[in-house]
Amino acid sequence: MNDPAPNQVRPSLGRNLTHGMLAVVGRAIVTGQYDGKRFPTEAELTIEHGVSRSVTREAVKMLTAKGLLSARPRQGTIVQPTSAWNLFDTDVLHWLLERKFTLPLLRSFNELRLAVEPMAAQLAARYATPADKAMIAAGFARMEAAERGDDDALDADIAFHVAILRASGNPFFAQFEELVGTALRTSIRFTNRFKGRSASLPAHRAVLEAIEAGDDMLAGATIRSIIEDVMVLIRQAESEGAVADRDGSLRG
Repeated sequence: MNDPAPNQVRPSLGRNLTHGMLAVVGRAIVTGQYDGKRFPTEAELTIEHGVSRSVTREAVKMLTAKGLLSARPRQGTIVQPTSAWNLFDTDVLHWLLERKFTLPLLRSFNELRLAVEPMAAQLAARYATPADKAMIAAGFARMEAAERGDDDALDADIAFHVAILRASGNPFFAQFEELVGTALRTSIRFTNRFKGRSASLPAHRAVLEAIEAGDDMLAGATIRSIIEDVMVLIRQAESEGAVADRDGSLRG
């Protein structure tokens, strides 16, 4: 097959055609557009998106490396189950934000937070530098500003929690930043829309004060209680048979 002429390339792919193709197809996979359908061949993808075979081939290789696709003899390229996806991959996490979230997925995200954030808060209370504590305090100040309508509540809450991960002094916890950030975006959107609830400033202030005081056990227990509160809301929504829409709101 001949490569398409340059004017056939779809402008939606952007200047870097390979990464544009990666984003378009990867997003389609993660958001379920291929669920129950045969995944296109490279030739079909090439025609559909108006790119060269080499661009398509490279994008498919990258999606395979992310665990989204696999090539099998006599079966061609197929979409892998969610369990095979690299959920630590930044692109996959970003695409997940566009997916129609289910309550079980929200629960899984918060189970991850329970496994990571309390220990990170304990470590922050033990090892945080003055600069680290200032960043956590700045995140909380943003949450206060958001309460007054002077900042974005979602971004402010994430800034607070990410600052704690960084303050732990553990490089492995710092690597969870994207993953925890995504978990927070799904969780916070959900809780902010569930009966009009928003993040508790007193609870977050208690975490900040415990870290500043070097009280590791209190810091860990307090942030655990914040996440457990989210888990209670999720279980309540599940018991009521609610369904989480893509934006985290509930229906049903």
